[in-house]
Amino acid sequence: MFDNNNYDVHVMEISQSRSFMQRVYAWVALGLGVSSITAYYVAMTPALVHAIFGNTILMLLVLFAPIGLIMYLGNRIATMSVTAAVTVYLLFTALFGITLSSVVLAYTMQSIGVTLLVTAGMFSAMAVYGYFTKSDLSSLGDFLFMGLIGLIIANFAGIFIKSADFSLITAAFGVMIFTLFTAYDVQQIKRAGSQMLASNQDMLKVSLIGALKLYLDFVNLFMYLLRFFGQKRND
Repeated sequence: MFDNNNYDVHVMEISQSRSFMQRVYAWVALGLGVSSITAYYVAMTPALVHAIFGNTILMLLVLFAPIGLIMYLGNRIATMSVTAAVTVYLLFTALFGITLSSVVLAYTMQSIGVTLLVTAGMFSAMAVYGYFTKSDLSSLGDFLFMGLIGLIIANFAGIFIKSADFSLITAAFGVMIFTLFTAYDVQQIKRAGSQMLASNQDMLKVSLIGALKLYLDFVNLFMYLLRFFGQKRND
């Protein structure tokens, strides 16, 4: 016999899950918007370019401060106020935008635009797959973690190996890793959201942490794709 109550509960759960993921994507979009505006503004302001990239200490601070903010947000978000959590997230995206200003300075706007479109397409496709697939992607976790470690080592080696072929191979590996990470993270975030909804916990904080993961997936995917589609200004 059809149970209306169970059906209504199921429909409500689906609606809440979608609402939660929409909130996550909204934070991702806001973060990318803040980073893009910051990157463009810094790149178009010679005084800021000289002040930041002409000062080794300040440049290192800009490079490493976002890492500190990620660690701080991850470790303290449970005890932070919502306002503080949002502030740290937006500050992180703004600081990361300063780092990304080097991309605006190095590559043509046309190639950046093309790469952004390709990135958005790939990211969206994998996000949809991660949300709707019935397959359990949890088994990818260990593989992706080891792949990330290998990618870090390869990028470090690339500093000493001045080879265009090696750079492209590393980029291809990076694209694969962060493409898979997108689907994996979306599924994990969806599951975490469902568990939090069941326990009536603060969904805004959970959505912020999820948004941070997807923001990093998008940016890293963009940076590796840029090695294929990017055209240097001095080419």
